[in-house]
Amino acid sequence: MTSTARLGDLAGGVEPMPDRAGVPSGRGPRAREARWALLFLGPTLVGLAVLSAGPILATFGISLTKWDMLTAPQFVGLENYGKLLGDDRFLKALRNTVFYTVVSVPVGLVLALGLAAALNQQIRGIAWIRTAYFLPLVTSATAVALVWLWIYSPTGLLNDFLALFGIPPQRWVSDPTLAMPSIIAMSIWQGLPANVIIFLAGLQAIPVEYYDAASVDGAGRWSRFRDVTLPLLTPSIFFVGVLALIGAFQVFDQVYVMANPGKPSEATITLVYFIYENGFRNFKMGYAGAASWIMFLIVAVFTILYFRTQNRWVHYQ
Repeated sequence: MTSTARLGDLAGGVEPMPDRAGVPSGRGPRAREARWALLFLGPTLVGLAVLSAGPILATFGISLTKWDMLTAPQFVGLENYGKLLGDDRFLKALRNTVFYTVVSVPVGLVLALGLAAALNQQIRGIAWIRTAYFLPLVTSATAVALVWLWIYSPTGLLNDFLALFGIPPQRWVSDPTLAMPSIIAMSIWQGLPANVIIFLAGLQAIPVEYYDAASVDGAGRWSRFRDVTLPLLTPSIFFVGVLALIGAFQVFDQVYVMANPGKPSEATITLVYFIYENGFRNFKMGYAGAASWIMFLIVAVFTILYFRTQNRWVHYQ
C-alpha cells in the first residue's frame, strides 16, 4: 500500500493496517476508543486501587502482626489465623453469620419479588404507593434499628399486638432463641425497597408481546409467571442475589444498635462485629485483620461459586 493510500484510509476513518510484525500502529479508531476508555475509567481505577485494593493488601500485612496501635507491630506470621480457628467466639460469630445469610437472603428475595409483582400493577394511585413504600430506603440503618428496637421492647408495638390474642410479652432481643430471628426480620424489611426497585425495573423491561403470546396459547396467570416472568427475570434475580449475599456477610449496624455488645450470650455476634470488637475495643488489630481476611475469602468463594452457577439458570434476552 502506498503512503498516499494509507493517508487516505486514515482520513476516511479506516483502521490502519498492521505493520510487518502484525501489530496495529495504534492510530486507528479502536486505539482511540481504548485511550478514551482509559481516560474516563482512570479516576475510578485509581479510586479502586487506593481505597480498595490498597487497604485490602495492608490488612493482610497487619494480619501477620501483633499490633495494638500504640506500640510497633511485631511480626507473628500465621499465628493469628491459627488462633482464630480455635477461638470459640469467632466460630460462634461465623455460625451466626452463616445462619443470618442462609435465612435472610432467600426469604428477602422471595418477598421482594412478590412485592415487585404487586407494585407492577397498573391501578389508580400506584405511583404514590410505590413512593411511600420506597421511603425506608433513604432512612439510615441506625434510625431503622432504633425504631425496631422500640417495636421489640417489652412494652412495644409487637407485644401489644400479641396481647390481643392472649400471647404473653416476648423478650425479642434479649432472648437467645429469638434475638437473631428478630434481627433477621428487621433486616429483611429494611432491604426490601432496594431489591424491589431492581425487580420492578426487570419486570417492566419484559416485552408485553411475550405475555400476549402466552395468553393466546392458553397459559394462565401462574403459567405466565412461571414460564415467562421468572426466566426473563433471572438476570435481576442473579444481580440481587449477589448484592444480598455480600451484604448479609457484612451485617453490623443492626447488631451493634439492637444487641450491643453481641448479647445475649453471643447469640447475635457476627463476623463484622467480632472484627470491630477485637480491633477497636480490644486493640488487637492483627487479630481483627486476620478475621477480616478469613471473611473476605469466605465471601469471595461463595461469590465465585454463585457466578459459576449462572450459566445453568440465568437466561439473558
